[in-house]
Amino acid sequence: GELSDEEVIAVLQKEAKKRREAIEIYGKAGRHDLEGKEKEELAIIESYLPPALGDSEIEEIVRKAISSGAEDFGKVMGAVMKEVAGRADSRVVTEIVKKNLGGGE
Repeated sequence: GELSDEEVIAVLQKEAKKRREAIEIYGKAGRHDLEGKEKEELAIIESYLPPALGDSEIEEIVRKAISSGAEDFGKVMGAVMKEVAGRADSRVVTEIVKKNLGGGE
């Protein structure tokens, strides 16, 4: 069957991550020929991904989710991740959600 846009983005993100890891490994090993090939592939893959959101944009989405009644971490994360799908790193979102929920515990 057909893949949804979200599924396509997830596949592209996974492939981009593989390329970034390979670039790092080849760089450390001094294999600049292979590192260059991986960088070219990464650029092509990234051209198909939606532009990443900045921290301030993520923060705005997090605040909206909290103001719409989501108060516990799980509900806020669920709402935010659905909205930023494929455009933000979940670690960054987690950090911003914790900060906005007063998660300095």
